[in-house]
Amino acid sequence: MGTRLKERTKLIPKGFLELNGITLIERSIKNLLAEGIEKIVIGTGHASEYYEELATKYPQMLCVKNPIYYETGSLYTLFGLKNYLDSDFLLLESDLLYQKNGLSKIIKHTEKTVILASGMTHSNDEVFIETDENHFLRAMSKKPEELNKIDAELTGINKISRQTFEKMIDFAKLEFSKGNQHIHYEDAFVGVSRLENIFVYRLDDFIWCEIDDEDHLKRALDNILPLILQKEK
Repeated sequence: MGTRLKERTKLIPKGFLELNGITLIERSIKNLLAEGIEKIVIGTGHASEYYEELATKYPQMLCVKNPIYYETGSLYTLFGLKNYLDSDFLLLESDLLYQKNGLSKIIKHTEKTVILASGMTHSNDEVFIETDENHFLRAMSKKPEELNKIDAELTGINKISRQTFEKMIDFAKLEFSKGNQHIHYEDAFVGVSRLENIFVYRLDDFIWCEIDDEDHLKRALDNILPLILQKEK
């Protein structure tokens, strides 16, 4: 719901923050289409009508609303898309500003399920990743003290095989049956990593940020966007 951005996102979703004349979500859509993606499913919630209107511009886009988004986590929204995702897919968060080459790298990666990770951004509100010696996921947390070591940082860009997604769905069903509806897709990744290897692909030179608050927005405008625009000339 973007509450940390206060008035900026009171009436719009975070994905509709505009940087350099284009919203985060439309920039991401253009990146996906440039990579040959033919179907884009967006799980919506707060101010969902903005996404519905955008879908009239992009025939590849389908919106599916989580009716209880205000009391559930991202895994509940992803679970609600299960009938619309019938093959391998990319999973992206909506509040990201990122260099589009990250998409091609995970699409072409030989592993079927890939978490795109970066080095440390020191941007606050990071999700830290612990891997084993073969770069497979072992744990994730926003609290470094909960991990044995920190090997990378979650970017919010992922490739998920249908097989992995089916296990994530099973994980979600079990957690929801316990009343744990506020958990996130990262929790499902960790849960499924006990059953199969999930590869963490760390790109140290990947340019990206998420935008959760005013400090993030300032960093995006002052540092990240200029670097991306320079790279994409």
